[in-house]
Amino acid sequence: MKLEKEIKLKKLLLLKLSIIPLFLVIFSLGVHAQKIDSLNSVVKFEIDGIGWSEVEGEIKGMSGSLVFDKNNLALSFFNVCINTSTIFTDSEKRDTHLKDPDFFDVKKYSTICFKSSNVAKVKEGYKVKGELTILNKTKETEFDFRVIIESGQRILVGKFEINRFDFGLAAESYSSTMMVGKTVKIEIRCVLLD
Repeated sequence: MKLEKEIKLKKLLLLKLSIIPLFLVIFSLGVHAQKIDSLNSVVKFEIDGIGWSEVEGEIKGMSGSLVFDKNNLALSFFNVCINTSTIFTDSEKRDTHLKDPDFFDVKKYSTICFKSSNVAKVKEGYKVKGELTILNKTKETEFDFRVIIESGQRILVGKFEINRFDFGLAAESYSSTMMVGKTVKIEIRCVLLD
């Protein structure tokens, strides 16, 4: 009985010791979270308004955890949010309306977040898949992005579209697409500090 316990303990110890080198290899790869330049990072959006008009705007306050290593995409990830109270469309009246419960309900839902599940190389750059959360509704989302360099800074730029009804965004108060379109065009510009 004692011998069996000793054998089990030795096997457990060997297992634990074999895991340690794996962690050391991962940490030695030099993968570390990059800092986001919140002041210069922005999410721009465009949606059809009344008649033929289009409403353009932006949301700032980007923050979160981000690791992007083109040589090690398996360890790359995005866990990023934007601050809905920063919404700006160059119309104070419209911005106030967009912040109320009809649209973004910023007092209740202060952020829009994206958490990646996979980053892969594609022909024109990279593709990220993950979960986008707006108004506490989460949907699988994927989009292509590329890396550009401006003034020595790395910038991740991506574009995609969402259906606002998928997230319940003004779904009740503006269910008619004659007033507000259903498709939102989104452009992300994430500036990295390192």
